[in-house]
Parts: sequence; structure tokens; C-alpha cells
Amino acid sequence: MGFRSYATRRVINTVIVLIIAVTLQFFIFRIMPGNPIAHFISPNLPLEVRQSLIEMWGLNKPLYEQFFTYLYNLFSGQLGISFVSQRYVTDELMERLPNTILLMGSSTILTITLGIILGVYAGSRRGTKKDVTTVTFSLITQGLPVFFLGLLMLLTFAYYLPLMTNGIINFPVAGTVSRPPPPNTLDYIIDVLWHLTLPMITLVIIGFGGYTLIVRNLMIDVLAQDYIQMAKAKGLDPNTILYHHGLRSILPPITTMVGLSLAGIIGGAVITETIFSWHGVGRYLYEGILQNDYPVMQGTFFLLSVVTIFANLIVDLIYGLLDPRIRY
Repeated sequence: MGFRSYATRRVINTVIVLIIAVTLQFFIFRIMPGNPIAHFISPNLPLEVRQSLIEMWGLNKPLYEQFFTYLYNLFSGQLGISFVSQRYVTDELMERLPNTILLMGSSTILTITLGIILGVYAGSRRGTKKDVTTVTFSLITQGLPVFFLGLLMLLTFAYYLPLMTNGIINFPVAGTVSRPPPPNTLDYIIDVLWHLTLPMITLVIIGFGGYTLIVRNLMIDVLAQDYIQMAKAKGLDPNTILYHHGLRSILPPITTMVGLSLAGIIGGAVITETIFSWHGVGRYLYEGILQNDYPVMQGTFFLLSVVTIFANLIVDLIYGLLDPRIRY
């Protein structure tokens, strides 16, 4: 099978999966417990007013009519209007998306880089104390609950550290910025980066262990292959064997891991953004779930579904170029 046939088949599968995801995310939210009306319609309002609001949002219509309205809005480029904020979900997502990309993009790049470096380092030193130390530390950090580490970071660096340094080193407790953008752009950038530090470090500590363990195991398998032993017998430089032959051979699975991380960059880390009150997509989704805000939940999950599905498609296509064997 040629690459064109392989790519066509993957695109068709992607469209089918997207249709299923869009359908499921509509019905799942409506069978969830909770009453969205209670969050945006006061029980003290007259019955006629409450009924008119329910009709305005279309919640009195049969479920299939709501579904077709939902599909029409999607194809029209609209994700609906939030029940609570009365704003377009698309506008709120676009407002929060840069913050999420900043947080998740920076943490993902650091996580993957650190995981690959430590994984290659540990895999090339199998059985040594350095390998055992790296694996143990990776297992410990990977098993830490996100909410626990996030609260511990806030308690240590935003509470106790300012007390010990008399406020000289004072990490922010919450938020994305301390104040509106000042005239000096550099001060604003520094302020954003200062707020970014703790949540980014939290995500890196939680995430790098998984990459380290996977890359280490891949390196151990590759370094045991016959062609690596042949390269060693020829007297090639150890670094050349390790990076040119070993690391290069595990690039396809690493590409898969990196591609699947793209969805996280857009979707954000719900728990981390909530703990640090980061004004991002993850916290927006959390607030929508708490308030049974159907348009917010549908719009956010639609964005996540599209990014995740197309990230998988891109990974599959790249994988097909890197390894022609999977086309068959």
C-alpha cells in the first residue's frame, strides 16, 4: 500500500471518529446529574419569566431538536452562549487559549526535553547507580497527585518562602497577572512569567517521569540489537552509537508521544489551572462542569476532540513517512 492510500484511509477514519465524538459529547452532558437552570435562573423570578428564559435557551425542546441546533451552530462556527456569563463560548475560549498555550506549551517542551535526556542517560547506563536513581526519582514524581504537589508548591514558595526572605522572594498565590498591562511591556512580561513559574514547574515534575521511563526502556531494547553490537565491534565512537544509531531508531515512538501531547497544550491541565487560578481553558472547563453550563462544556470538549483527533492523524501520517512498514 502506498502512502497516498494509507493517508486517505487515516483521513476517513479521522472523520468518522470526529462525528462519533461530537455526537457523544452532546448526549453525555445531558445525562449528567445536575440542573443547569438552577445556575442561571433565580428561583425568585416569576414563573412566566423563568419559562421564557428556558424557551430562549431552547431547553424546553426535545433532545433531538437540541441536537440538530447544536450541529447547526457547529457548522456555523458558533459554540453557543454560556448560560452563566452570557458571552459567546468561542470568545471566552479565544480569550483563555493563549494563557493555556503559554503554560502547557512551555511545560510540555521542558517535560519532553528533560524526559528524553534522562531516559537516554539512564538507558545507556542500565543497572548502574545512576540508572537506579533516575528510575526511582521518575517513579516517585510520576506517582505524585497533581493537586498535592500544586498545593505543596503554593505552601512552600508562595507562603513560607516570603516569610523566610521577608517578602524579597514572593511568588504569586493565584492568577495570571498581578495587574492590568502596564505601559512598560517588559514589566508585564516579567509579571506573567513570574505567575507562570509555579504551575509550570508543577507540570514538569509530574510529567517528566513518564517520558523518562518510556525512553529508557526503548533505549535498552535498541542498545541490545545486533546492529548496535556490530557498531561497537567496529570501534565507533560511543556517542555516535548512542545518539546516531540508538536515539535515531526510537524517534518514531517518541514522535507519537510528542504528537499526543499536543492535545494537552490546547486543553490545559484542569487541576493545575484550578489550583493556581490560571485563566486558561482547563479552569474554564472546570467552572463549566460545576455550573452544568452545557455550551461551555460542549465547546471546550469539541475543541479538545478536534485537537486530539487531528493530532493523532498528524502523528499517524508522520509515522507512515518514518516507518513504511506500518502502511501495510
